[in-house]
Amino acid sequence: MTETRADLETGTGAGLPAERGTALDVPPPPERALRGTPPARAAGELASLMRAAGMDEPALRATGIWLVSGRRSSAHTQAAYLRDVGWWVWWCTARAAQAQAPLPRDADLYVADLVASGLARATVNRRVAAVSSWYRYLVREGCVAANPFEGAERPRMDTRHSRTRGLSKQQVSDVLTYAAEHETARTYALLWLMFATAGRIGSLLTARVEDLSEDSGHRVLDVVTKGGQSKRFALPPPAVAALERYLAERGRPASGPIFVSRTGRTLVQSYVWKLVNRIAGECGVGFVISPHSFRHSAITIALGEGRPLHVVQDFAGHADPRTTRRYDRDRDALDRSPAYQLAALVAPSTRPGR
Repeated sequence: MTETRADLETGTGAGLPAERGTALDVPPPPERALRGTPPARAAGELASLMRAAGMDEPALRATGIWLVSGRRSSAHTQAAYLRDVGWWVWWCTARAAQAQAPLPRDADLYVADLVASGLARATVNRRVAAVSSWYRYLVREGCVAANPFEGAERPRMDTRHSRTRGLSKQQVSDVLTYAAEHETARTYALLWLMFATAGRIGSLLTARVEDLSEDSGHRVLDVVTKGGQSKRFALPPPAVAALERYLAERGRPASGPIFVSRTGRTLVQSYVWKLVNRIAGECGVGFVISPHSFRHSAITIALGEGRPLHVVQDFAGHADPRTTRRYDRDRDALDRSPAYQLAALVAPSTRPGR
């Protein structure tokens, strides 16, 4: 039996005796959804949020150290953690919760509000993990008494399957062909690197010109990957050609980010997200994709072409082979689906005159 919100507020739902007359106080969602433009995208903005939430200067100083320590050594990772903490601190102010002395129920309500905002489970878990890591550090530094997210329930993740939509070999070829003929040299080079390296878009956007080199006869690119580690990507000839053409147009800079705007600023992921969807639409791809779709496609196609699992694992930079196996499982599930044979057995005849 499904209980309505009114049932919960009046105490008349299933298992709640009406004669007790005790209403459950179900807090309404915050006026602003926990998605969209982050309330803090820079250190100064986060500091302002923390002060507005009543947090003291020692907590601010500890937060600054936390952001640049441990696994948060890359600028991209630091920016992501900063945004995630900013959402929580903003929420504390909106909910009149004490950010420096939060209660476990505050953490539970925050998770509920994240889910109610329509965020993906992975996004909810990432935000909670970031804030929990932050509080663990503040506890160690003596800035707060406890981590409210310790033991908090989080949405269950399906680790057996990936929700990212991949492109077929033909679709990838169509996208690259279209970009070569109709897009800028920068876009063409970026698309090639996204697919040929299976690199995460955050890593590729922070890649630098001075990190292009050679190793054992291969053209390579060294970038900082997830977790602050460095990875060397092999660049196949078509990707090298696309990249050389783009850098030549830029006057072959000696240093700095590879992919920049016309004003010289590093490209942002939101721009790339819109870019790949526009191009995919022009090529007849009938579903929404993301920059991660190119990584997903590269891994899936490599597995489909018979490359050994351990080789693809190294190519993708997966720490656990079970993560790579998930891509293989998803591919097999679609390729071997009985749906095609079943449909052929019962489909109406399409002979002329029928």
